[in-house]
Amino acid sequence: MNFIIRLLITAAAAFLLTYVLSGVKFESFGTAIIFAIVLGLLNLFVKPILSLFGLPLTIITLGLFALVINAAIILLADYFIDGMVVNGFWWAFIFSILLTVVTSLANSIFSDKD
Repeated sequence: MNFIIRLLITAAAAFLLTYVLSGVKFESFGTAIIFAIVLGLLNLFVKPILSLFGLPLTIITLGLFALVINAAIILLADYFIDGMVVNGFWWAFIFSILLTVVTSLANSIFSDKD
């Protein structure tokens, strides 16, 4: 149940961020849900590999290269999803930062306090 709530929070945050950012668009909220699923899968399978290869750069930049990896994951999700448009790396970079902040805040508000 907690997984579904987090998925919906991510989809809602991504869909709402398209009204703030002109460089990121979704066709519908259903596309945002598909984005949340694809993003979860990419974070599960691809991000650890990219993080491992980018570890030296992440250490040298004191963790800032992890933001570049997040933007690359967003661009990869854009490649797989037809109803999503990201207009370049910088839009993906800004979108990933804002999505992380918004979903972290929303998850802390709506998560179970067990």
